[in-house]
Amino acid sequence: MVKRAHGESVLSRVVRIFETFGPDTPALRVSDVARRADLHVATASRLIDELVGHGWLRRDPDRQVRVGVRLWELASRASPTLGLREAALPFMEDLHAVVGHHTQLAVLEDREVLFVERLSAPGAIVNVTRVAGRLPLHASSSGLVLLAHAPAELQEDVLASPLPAYRRTKLTEPARLRRFLADVRRDGYAYCAGFIDEETTGIAVPLRGPDGDVVAALSVIVPNDRNARMQIPALRAAARGISRTISH
Repeated sequence: MVKRAHGESVLSRVVRIFETFGPDTPALRVSDVARRADLHVATASRLIDELVGHGWLRRDPDRQVRVGVRLWELASRASPTLGLREAALPFMEDLHAVVGHHTQLAVLEDREVLFVERLSAPGAIVNVTRVAGRLPLHASSSGLVLLAHAPAELQEDVLASPLPAYRRTKLTEPARLRRFLADVRRDGYAYCAGFIDEETTGIAVPLRGPDGDVVAALSVIVPNDRNARMQIPALRAAARGISRTISH
């Protein structure tokens, strides 16, 4: 266990408490929070009680703790992606009606791709992504579009670092990834057939801001069949509409 500094701030402890929650751990016992946050149980219990009182955490009937609606409300209201989502949603809805499976909006966050919106449908093809979920940049079509248009320093940093396999991801060799990124810039889209699941194809295109820089990626997840490439024109048209809206 990592030993924390004696003079560590309360804020640092609160941050670690929130970081214990994730897609696979939406609700935890106090003792689990304490262990994951490297806090004494009494300290974790006291801080959790205060956070529950403010609505930032809440307790289930079985006494497990989860993130509170109040925190979601504050984060949504002040989110830097709010304007992007509002601009993109009308076009995403139209695109989703065409593809009938998954339509996604993602941004670059640190060295990962962060998904900020997703539209799906009953019976849609399998999809591992979720809103507020992250994936490695080299593992998905959205991440590859964002990496292909990222600053050169970030690209070289990623290429020089280990590229761990993620499910069926194919781009785990730097030379191959470099060639793929060049293809993305040349073609204007990333086409990833069977990269995460053998039955799916991810296709992503860049979204550009007022100065022409890539600010986000728009993607679809569709069945991995001969019809997958037929979705590219609709995806590009939606991206042009979103980019125009953002620019204005």
